This record gives sequence, structure tokens and C-alpha cells, in this order.
Amino acid sequence: MELSWLNWLYTAVAQVITWIHQGYSTFIPKDNGLNWALTIITLTVLMRLLIFPLFLKQMRSSKKMQELAPKVQELRKRYKNDKQRMNQEVMALYQGAGANPLGGCLPILAQFPIFISMFTVLQAMAAGQPKFGMTQELVNDARAAHIFGAPLPATFFWDAKEVTALGADPVVAKVVLAVFVAISSLTTFLTVRQSVTRSMAQMPDNPMAQQQKILMYISPMFAIFSLNFPLGLILYWVTTNLWTLGQQHWYYSRHPMPVLDAKGNMVTPAPKPGLLSKVRKTAPEPEAPPAPPAPKVTRQQPTRQPRSKRTGGKK
Repeated sequence: MELSWLNWLYTAVAQVITWIHQGYSTFIPKDNGLNWALTIITLTVLMRLLIFPLFLKQMRSSKKMQELAPKVQELRKRYKNDKQRMNQEVMALYQGAGANPLGGCLPILAQFPIFISMFTVLQAMAAGQPKFGMTQELVNDARAAHIFGAPLPATFFWDAKEVTALGADPVVAKVVLAVFVAISSLTTFLTVRQSVTRSMAQMPDNPMAQQQKILMYISPMFAIFSLNFPLGLILYWVTTNLWTLGQQHWYYSRHPMPVLDAKGNMVTPAPKPGLLSKVRKTAPEPEAPPAPPAPKVTRQQPTRQPRSKRTGGKK
């Protein structure tokens, strides 16, 4: 899968991996599986933070398309006998509102080159080749690293001799790889279901709804191809799926979909409280110190004078 015109990206990914690995090597052995697992997870998080603006752009575009859904439906009814004119009018409507129907593909397209680069770099490590600016020492450390007993560069279809040569048990390695592939399949399904469910709720009349449902149930099957992927790449895929789940949940909870009220008007519900607000709400409020007692008021009563002084007579 190595593409020569992407050599600059392979070199960049290999360099970032080297920097992250060196950072963790200050307190974790270089050939330790934990070191390499943290390296891959950190690389994934950095990559997702880098494309986070694309995710926000995708969500804003999706919201605009939801707002335009009634107008799109009217255009479809008006030009139902002229598909070409209908598509032109719909695209003109989207362009005028600044909505991009392909906006949802941007994060996926941005991730694809990184995925290819990770696959190529890990394949070079598995073959023991210090390519793309990597040193032989770094490659040897990666080949010696085990995650739960499975070598980092191993795939499910490696034969027993290859796994044993890296100091691992072939049976344990296959079990670990199968578990990671299963987790990859599950998280892929959950991320697609989360997105498709939201999309179908936003646009119930979407003609692509049936295709989206099919995609939702077929998507886990794509994870089976990861049986050919190195363990490090599967770990990357699981990490990015978990990030996507959390990221989408965060956004959806703060931007709930409009609903119809009792009068038939579209209203936007209040955002769900975040974790910090829940903690603040459930945390007991400190008791106020008791107020100091009010000072006792003593009335100054006038002294009773003798009758002679009150009348002015003699005593």
C-alpha cells in the first residue's frame, strides 16, 4: 500500500512517532508495550485534535441541511418529473445557504492519509526496515514490544514461526488480535449508528435513509479486513473510534435537535448539562455560617422625678 507520492507524509508520521516514543522512553523502557501503546494513542489524539475544526464544519453543514429540509422537500415535489432540474435547484439552494452535502466526508478524508501512513510505517517496522527516517534501534524496539502478549507488528495471519521469533506465544497473540479486531468492529458499528441515527432523525424524508441503514449494519464487516493489519494499526483504529464516539456525544448533547411543541412550533430544547455542571449540581453546597445574634436593644427609661420637682412646689 506504499505510495511514493506520499513519502513526505510517511516521513512526517514516522518523525512524530519517534518524538512521542522518545518522550515516553524517559520513564518507560523503549521496547515496552505500554510505551508503544501510549505512543500510538497519543499520535491518534493529536491527529484528531488537528482535524477537530473539520468536525465542527461538518456539524454546522449538517445543521444547515436540516434547516433546509422542508424547502428541499418542496423542490422534490415540484420537479419530481424532472430529475436534472430538481438536482440543480437543490444544489443551488445548498450553495445559497452555504451548506455542503459532502461536508460529512471531510473528517474521513482527512483521516485516510494518516491511516495509510500508519499502515506503511508499521509495515516497515514489521519487516525490520528502518525507512522514512527511522533508526534501526527504533525499529528493533517496536518489534520487541508486546501488547498483552502480542507483538506490535503482528497480524492475525502471521504464522507461528514469525510470532515465536519475536518472543511471543502464537496462541496468545492470535487471541489478543482477535479481541482487538472484535473491539474494532464493535466501535465502528457504534460510531456509524450514532451518526446515522442523528441524520435520520434530522431528515426523516432523506431518500438515502435506506442506504444509510444498510451501511450501518455492513460497517462492522469492514473491520474484518483489519485481520490483515498490524496490532498497532488496530489499536489506532479503536482509539479513533472511541474518540469519535465521545466527540459526537459531546456535540449532540450541546446541540439537541429542534422538536415540535404543543402548538406545532419548532423549538430547540435546552442543552443537556455537561459533566462539570452535573458535579456542581450534585455536590453539597457548603453550609452558611450561623448569623450572629441580634444585639439586645435596651430602652433607656426616664427616671421618675419627685412630685415636688414635677410641680415646681416645695418639698
